[in-house]
Amino acid sequence: MPAGARVEPRVRRVVRRVSVAVRAGRPCDSRRPPALVRRAPGRRAGRDRRGAARPRHVASLGGHVGGRRAGGGGVRAAGTVLHLQKVAGISGSEAHLLSLLPRLKERGWDVRFLMLHEHEPGAWEFAGELTERGIPLDAIPLAADVDPIAFVRIAAYLARRRPTILHTHLVHADVYGQVTGLIAGVPIRVSTKHGFNEFRENPGFALGDRAIASLAHAHIAISRGLARYLEDVEGFDGESFEIVHYGIEPNGGVRPYAGPELRLLCVGRLIPIKGHIVLLRALAEARRELPGLRLDVAGRGPLEPALRALAKELRIGDAVQFLGHVSPVQRAIESAAIVVVPSMGEGFGMVALEAMERARPVIAAEIGGLGELVEDGVTGFLVPPGEPQPLARAIVRLGSDLELAARMGEAGRRRALDRFLQERCTDRTELLYRDQLNGRLRRNGALLTRPRDSSPAGGG
Repeated sequence: MPAGARVEPRVRRVVRRVSVAVRAGRPCDSRRPPALVRRAPGRRAGRDRRGAARPRHVASLGGHVGGRRAGGGGVRAAGTVLHLQKVAGISGSEAHLLSLLPRLKERGWDVRFLMLHEHEPGAWEFAGELTERGIPLDAIPLAADVDPIAFVRIAAYLARRRPTILHTHLVHADVYGQVTGLIAGVPIRVSTKHGFNEFRENPGFALGDRAIASLAHAHIAISRGLARYLEDVEGFDGESFEIVHYGIEPNGGVRPYAGPELRLLCVGRLIPIKGHIVLLRALAEARRELPGLRLDVAGRGPLEPALRALAKELRIGDAVQFLGHVSPVQRAIESAAIVVVPSMGEGFGMVALEAMERARPVIAAEIGGLGELVEDGVTGFLVPPGEPQPLARAIVRLGSDLELAARMGEAGRRRALDRFLQERCTDRTELLYRDQLNGRLRRNGALLTRPRDSSPAGGG
């Protein structure tokens, strides 16, 4: 909580009650006082405070899916792993969790998910998909990026649930979860870094992020490229991260591209870091040699009006189709001959992996985890980020030789199934959990014994 922030009296009372309960080692029912969690007067059950529909089987704090209510008593299951993340929709990290958590449950882990949200419809879409896969879920709303009441609710939730492992994902969950996890005495705290963000270049943020990271016992980065980025930009020790790539589930046979037009696909949120502006400029240049080129843009975001305007300015408006949100993404991939990932920063590049699994060649910016996925000249092409001309040349090279594109697509599928299956991702995550439970730290494949009462590994 920032210095000088005002805390309302009722919040002070809950903070004192949570602290006393945690020190006494007993659960604390965060549903009291009711003013913190009850529905606003007149609000109907099944709707959030903005009126967005919420799946009936997903409750806000005080309930969960699949089993007794979160506020109920009873003995907790031993070895609970609680994953925590702020969710706005289904993107790379959310798709990863939709695959990882059910796999962990299949292996006998007692897995739960605590979702932070700002009432976005996409959050409830994710909640519905996760609970359909058998993972119990609770939801706590955030009124702002720094929400004192949410801190109290999360601390009380952890004091009551008492998970053995708390695994946080992305910035909000790191801040809320690692701090409250320390207060609640969660034995093992794990943090996963998922992506590039412009705000990480702020020295003040970097200092705070390293301080929060020092509260975690183990640190995961989803690619070596992301670990290097965090080392360069924020001053982390890049070697302190366990590298756990995302994994993919094989989806059976694939269909070769048979469309009447040469169609490209770009999937991702419509935000500057995803590189759509570079792609549109490259498309305009490539169409001078391949005038039949078409581009489908899948995703939503604040940049859409500007991208539509740029397409018209470049006189390619009739060649670009904005699809909005697409689910499942595999359907859009199979409708394209080539998948392009022009990101200016990418922690991993799940779309590239999904395209490889569907036997589509990938043209990607050589940044972050994309260089660990795409084998240049074998499964596609890697190009410098932010430069339209090399991207245009790669598009023309593949677009003018569909036999080469097909061979690269098949090579990409083999690479995806050989090196990036979900089973491998689950294996590495489970091994990290077991090492922590056994009081050991895994560092780049080497096990270092650490006393159980020693301080957490910092700086990663």
